[in-house]
Amino acid sequence: MNQLKCLPQEEIVWGLDVLKTVAASMGSYGIRRPIIFTVEFLDALNREHLQPAVGDSVGTFTGLPPHVPDFAVQDGLRACLGARAESIIALGGGSVLDAAKAVSHLHFQQTGRYLPIAAIPTTLSGSEFSHYFGVTETDGPRKFKRSHAVRETTPRLVVLDPRMIVDTPRMLLLSSAIKGIDHAVEGMRRVDVDHPHAILAARGVERFLAVLEKWPRKLETRDAIAGGLVSTDDLMQLQLAAWQCYFYPASVIYGLSHRIGHILGGTFGVAHSLTSCIALAPVIRACAGAYGRKLEIFAMDRGSRTPAAFLADRIEAVVDALQLPSRLGHLDFDRARLPEMAALLKQNYPAEVSDLGDNAGTRLDALLEGMW
Repeated sequence: MNQLKCLPQEEIVWGLDVLKTVAASMGSYGIRRPIIFTVEFLDALNREHLQPAVGDSVGTFTGLPPHVPDFAVQDGLRACLGARAESIIALGGGSVLDAAKAVSHLHFQQTGRYLPIAAIPTTLSGSEFSHYFGVTETDGPRKFKRSHAVRETTPRLVVLDPRMIVDTPRMLLLSSAIKGIDHAVEGMRRVDVDHPHAILAARGVERFLAVLEKWPRKLETRDAIAGGLVSTDDLMQLQLAAWQCYFYPASVIYGLSHRIGHILGGTFGVAHSLTSCIALAPVIRACAGAYGRKLEIFAMDRGSRTPAAFLADRIEAVVDALQLPSRLGHLDFDRARLPEMAALLKQNYPAEVSDLGDNAGTRLDALLEGMW
């Protein structure tokens, strides 16, 4: 059965310096008495662009470590309740957005009311468009990042302003773009080529790669703009690509690259955006049989190569050209922990592991070894 599921997202606004206008009228979007969720290194951005414009803000909460640990979610809930916040403005990347969604959900469980969210993303992974969030549980024998899907936590308003990503650290910004491509590719796992996800995702991947394949080496974004090598329109194109790659998240089910990312991040502490740089291309090759011809939509000019080989090669080439880590060994990941990682994947994500085909367990062991 084909189906399209839409999320309760009311408005998405995009353009250079559009935040100036939107921040001053948050109330008209239903964002009243907001608490601002962000992280310390974005506090200058918050003070310059948000706090002066949002007249009824009830404060700022910055206690948001990566991978959304459960104790930080509880702290965020207490901050909301203590300030009598009626909404959340989330300024940041995926971890900030996930924390806002998790807190909104807990607020509903405690009070019967979700906190509406306005999202101002500073990375390109696309969490602002979805109802998914991960929370790392820290009270067991090992940390584990558990996924949740709650429609009511979908950000009501999203503001895409290139000005907000100018100072995002190079590695974080560019690796989050690879995470965005991951959403497009693994979103094909349970849909066909005529699904709206497929059509938009293919356009999003091309939009991403058109910018990333010309991106300068080493320079931070602000320096690249100053040198005329990158423009604010390029940044806008990256933000629109992230949206197209993640346009219908409620209609798709993601696969093994995402699950590897959850284990690497939640359990082993690898930066979430980097996980797709390491896992996506190898997983595309290893799971080519499960996707079949559906990957052709990303590989129309592939020549004699298979769609999976062409797409994986292209992603791998971009990761290398951007000087992003492409192996676990580049991150000093302990090779001796690969069996533990494999066991967690087999135990918690058997359906995704089964995409590897016959003898999936053995193939998974080989895949992880190759990623190291």
